[in-house]
Amino acid sequence: MRYSACIEWLFAAESPDFAGRIHAARAAGLDAVEFWRFSNKDIDAVERALRETGLPLSSILCEPIAPLTDSAAHERFLEGVKVSLAAAKRLGAPVMIAQAGDEQAGISRAQQHASIVKVLKEAARLIEGSGVILALEPLNDRVDHPGYYLTSTEEGLDIIDEVARPEVRLLYDIYHAAVMGETIEVLDGRLDRVVHVHLADAPGRGEPGSGAMDWSDRLDWLEQRGYAGFVGLEYKPTIGTVEGLLFRG
Repeated sequence: MRYSACIEWLFAAESPDFAGRIHAARAAGLDAVEFWRFSNKDIDAVERALRETGLPLSSILCEPIAPLTDSAAHERFLEGVKVSLAAAKRLGAPVMIAQAGDEQAGISRAQQHASIVKVLKEAARLIEGSGVILALEPLNDRVDHPGYYLTSTEEGLDIIDEVARPEVRLLYDIYHAAVMGETIEVLDGRLDRVVHVHLADAPGRGEPGSGAMDWSDRLDWLEQRGYAGFVGLEYKPTIGTVEGLLFRG
């Protein structure tokens, strides 16, 4: 497995300087880094640190986060796709993460589902030929994101299939799926739709080994079936970051 450090949380205690976390990730032997928003970062410093370390940037957020469930927000989202694409290309990030947004009151789930499909098709046309992929992310609504629409990996996969564009894929988050009671077999037969994976233990969203989730079995399942993308370590360290990385063996 290739591991990408989410430096929003990893190395944060050790390095208050954000770009310095990229150097810390390199020193710790990580394969890549990732972070959320680019708009609140010193992009010059980030670009310089990536160049100095040679670490790839595996993903960034597609900004602004706009509810894809709400057709009134689509124009704002699509404008954001253009800006985010420019940032992704500058920094060499092959994945931009898109979130579906909250469930809309008074609108059927079927309509909201269709709204997500429609805007992702439009986004695919904007990024066609860029080499960058937009990754739709299901999240849990039981602990971290109350009110979020897309809590089902299965529905997320269905959306990807309906969009039917190579520029749009799924981000599979092991932690969020486990909190929602899903097993890894939800990906059976459709793993090729997954472009990026996130990992944290549950409960608590700490490093692997801090909770009670069968995270090792889930990673083994992915590896045995040929998943070749990055596993993003998106967790809140409960011990020192480097110490928490020992699960990698």
